[in-house]
Amino acid sequence: MKLGANYLGNNRCDFTVWAPTLDRVELQIVAPQKRLLPMQKSGAGYWTTTVTDIPPGTLYNYKLDGKIDRPDPASKYQPQGVHAPSQVIDDSAFKWTDADWQGVPLPEMIIYELHVGTFTQDGTFEAIIPQLDRLKQLGINAIEIMPVAQFPGDRNWGYDGVYPYAVQNSYGGPQGFKKLIDACHQQGISVILDVVYNHLGPEGNYLRDFGPYFTSKYGSIWGDPLNFDDEYSDEVRNYFIENAVYWFRDYHVDALRLDAIQAIFEVSARPFLQELADTTAELSQQLGRQLYLIAESDLNDVRVLRSKELGGFGLDAQWCDDFHHALHALLTGENDRYYQDFGKCEHLEKAFKESFVYSGQYAPHRKRKHGNSAASQPAHQFLVFSQTHDQIGNRILGDRLSKIVDFEALKLAAGTVLISPYIPFLFMGEEYGEEAPFFYFVSHSDGDLIEAIRKDKQQEFKIFEGRGEFQDPQSPETFQKCKLNWEKQTAGKHKILWEWHQQLIQLRRTVPALKKLDKNSLEVSCIEADKILFLRRWTDDNQIFCILNFNKQEVACTVKVPQGNWEKILDSIDQKWLGTGSTLPEKITSEQKLTVKPQSFALYQLLQ
Repeated sequence: MKLGANYLGNNRCDFTVWAPTLDRVELQIVAPQKRLLPMQKSGAGYWTTTVTDIPPGTLYNYKLDGKIDRPDPASKYQPQGVHAPSQVIDDSAFKWTDADWQGVPLPEMIIYELHVGTFTQDGTFEAIIPQLDRLKQLGINAIEIMPVAQFPGDRNWGYDGVYPYAVQNSYGGPQGFKKLIDACHQQGISVILDVVYNHLGPEGNYLRDFGPYFTSKYGSIWGDPLNFDDEYSDEVRNYFIENAVYWFRDYHVDALRLDAIQAIFEVSARPFLQELADTTAELSQQLGRQLYLIAESDLNDVRVLRSKELGGFGLDAQWCDDFHHALHALLTGENDRYYQDFGKCEHLEKAFKESFVYSGQYAPHRKRKHGNSAASQPAHQFLVFSQTHDQIGNRILGDRLSKIVDFEALKLAAGTVLISPYIPFLFMGEEYGEEAPFFYFVSHSDGDLIEAIRKDKQQEFKIFEGRGEFQDPQSPETFQKCKLNWEKQTAGKHKILWEWHQQLIQLRRTVPALKKLDKNSLEVSCIEADKILFLRRWTDDNQIFCILNFNKQEVACTVKVPQGNWEKILDSIDQKWLGTGSTLPEKITSEQKLTVKPQSFALYQLLQ
């Protein structure tokens, strides 16, 4: 069932809204000419009507039980913001040019996460389009866009959205988003959209006025969870399932990133996520191209990825936070918050081998056992990264790695991610060492809510006391500080770092052993005392050997490599990469003693 206002052409429009507990729902046309029209109720609690003389651009809302006026819960556009009327749009009016588009296969993706509002000075969808060529030159073939569902005001990370179907007005609305996606497909770039199916934001959230969209059965840090398993939950599920279908079908999105699925609470024989995966698979068949679901999960639970037949949800991939935490702790030495569970080379070694570092053992930060084993799950089911919006933005200074570690460590971080057997993921600006922070920011209009958010964030950041000054999330200046400085990537160390990323991506695409995502064709070992790690990957006729030194001191060690002639193809310490000059030989043949420069990355390939 298509929810919301569905334009049929010739100024005719279907309106469908779910309000099972109300006695009367009326369609109120606000502009161009005011009208109040009755709606008919079906057995499942849907109210519908088909109306003539409704051109695209018509503003409307619903009058509930003759008392209050509310925008459409499935509004496709809120041109005047979250409290104003919804607008009818013609989804068929946009002329797509991607009829032959098949998408980038998940195992081949090089993903780049961006926030529309801070990616460019204009902060719009269309302003992103001129930058796509530069991303393609880098080697990016998939962009992940932080949530675009309508949120209050014009500044927000997007996780406070309250209209899951409506494209943010300040970003350029539905037309701008479609232009961006079409342009991406013309460049051979897939589009992953971040969606939030675990909660809605507080301001402009009127779903309660329509029906039991929420449940109080479970606690949540983000307010009452959505009702996925209580009375009336079938139609709440349908609301979000249809939302996924809408993005795939009407916006040609290639994949959805599902935010924080651990906060989707339910006790059900058929979990919501499983139903979503089934629907996505069916739609893939109908559309003739593969669509993907990628989870963010804090659970370290392989049920997220396992098939329905094996008792899983059947999602395609998930973020691998353990890989990030292991890498970050090694690079920075930080041991607060969850980083206290990491910090050893053996943690990163296990992340390379098995994905999850915590697979059932005791985690000191959590003060309990955590996770289960992902060793048998295919490598292409995991996304790995050294930075994300969360890991940067949830710090008091919003500081990126470029402000925490030195230049050599940035090259090492990139090398670690891009030679892994997993799907690599970069956060916008990371490729050239962007130094602008990425703070948490909002633009609410409710004074009490603004003050509550300030206090909440100040409490959250108490752990960073003495490390920096708290930035007001509501301040426009906080938001402006987060804008990317694109001019940096054309000169100095920023240009070199960009070229380093480009070279690593190119090798990943052309060297068979790096191209093949397989945890079984991999060996990893480390010398814990020296903070140095060795990695070998192979295919039938190609092998690579990598030395990763996380020590801030030079290390002299005995390196064991398989017999054969190994030739160096990349070394972060070379002067070409603004290094001091490598001490590693151009060729190695077997076990030998080597001197490895601090925080360095070297890659060898076996000669045939």
